[in-house]
Amino acid sequence: MVRQVAKVTVGALALCIVAAVGYLFIAPPNLLKVGTNYSAKIVCSNVFIAGRNAEQVLSDDVQAPGHPLLRHVSIKVDPERKTVTARLFGILASATSQYRAGLGCTNLHDTNLSDQTLTALPSNTAGLWPEGNDVNLSQDTALSEALSDPALLGPGYRAVVVVKNGRIVGESYAPGFDTETPLLGWSMTKTVTAALIGSLVQANKMSLDDTLTASYPSWAQDGREDITIEDMLAMSSGLDWNEDYGDVSDVTRMLYLKNDMAGFAADRPQSSETGSDFNYSSGTSTVLSRVWQDVVGDDSLTYPNDALFGPLAMTSTVLETDASDTFVGSSYMYATARDWARFGQLLLQDGVWDDQQLLPQGFTEWMFEPVETSNGQYAKGHLWLQAPGSPSPFEDAVWLQGHDGQSIGIFPSRDMVVVRLGLTPSRLGYSPLPLVEAIIAALGN
Repeated sequence: MVRQVAKVTVGALALCIVAAVGYLFIAPPNLLKVGTNYSAKIVCSNVFIAGRNAEQVLSDDVQAPGHPLLRHVSIKVDPERKTVTARLFGILASATSQYRAGLGCTNLHDTNLSDQTLTALPSNTAGLWPEGNDVNLSQDTALSEALSDPALLGPGYRAVVVVKNGRIVGESYAPGFDTETPLLGWSMTKTVTAALIGSLVQANKMSLDDTLTASYPSWAQDGREDITIEDMLAMSSGLDWNEDYGDVSDVTRMLYLKNDMAGFAADRPQSSETGSDFNYSSGTSTVLSRVWQDVVGDDSLTYPNDALFGPLAMTSTVLETDASDTFVGSSYMYATARDWARFGQLLLQDGVWDDQQLLPQGFTEWMFEPVETSNGQYAKGHLWLQAPGSPSPFEDAVWLQGHDGQSIGIFPSRDMVVVRLGLTPSRLGYSPLPLVEAIIAALGN
């Protein structure tokens, strides 16, 4: 009798295990799908945009968040189809990301991508940076020491570029990375979105006072009808949003579970009155991408190259899209450290480049203004007024900041831009401020 009961128990347990595995295979929970879609996307972009080794990216970049499930993700790269497929435990929560020339990698959720591609911008090599790609580095010993100090560069650093008086005077790269390696800026992309909107303001095609109802007609039926472009750029729209990356939240649903990211974010209701609260939101920036693309129309995919990256000679830049061909203007831009520095220099120069006014006169000054509801932390043009990790002692500085330790510090009174890129999760407590202070001490005012 005991043996029969044991057999029945073991059989029932085995059946439960088979049923559980079958369920996970057919309908994996969102947490598993977020993990595999994140893995496929990061590996795809780094392989096909940055030319990095897939297994190295899986080991380093994918596992950087530290979630235990990510240790059990495997990937398969298809060079002919230009896809990367990720699975958990080799069979569960299959996710695929596909590369398109000029548009980067996009996760596929039971859909096919359009046949759109972009022709690469012609590379710039002749002449001194920023017109070309030659540099005349400072021979200052103190600067060299700062740019080789592991404590200042921080754990996981990959590139640092220092611009003083319009020229690169110092740079440093970790092993495996160099001047030609495009690197992900994460939320620094938000500031690029603000600049693209500024370029359309300069062309008299948009206004900061515009509402968003042309792109999102349902907003005209409720309190969202009065939300303006300026409210969105200031992260003060009142739209409900959860920016927690550690779980299945609004931001991870948008980035890793949705084909139409802007549509998903635009469906969020208002949780507070417009202008009353500051709420940092990647959904906001992606919604704005769809708005400016609708303004441009049929040529919207080529517009960033035509209006911004081409004139700035940011020839390495790839701004990625979702499956609906909306730019993921919150999170997904790759560029070399020198090209990220070009963008920082544009803001430092009040939107003027090579005697051409790319952004409206006074627009960057407006971008640098504090958002009243942010307690002095955020500026109106998708910029931060405080340095990553600690308050900034530089009163006129503004910062682009991105996930995992990306930053660009812009210091108008010192005519200086400092780019720092890497793979440095926030839990490590790194701040680029000591590095910047050492650079300033070396270069003087």
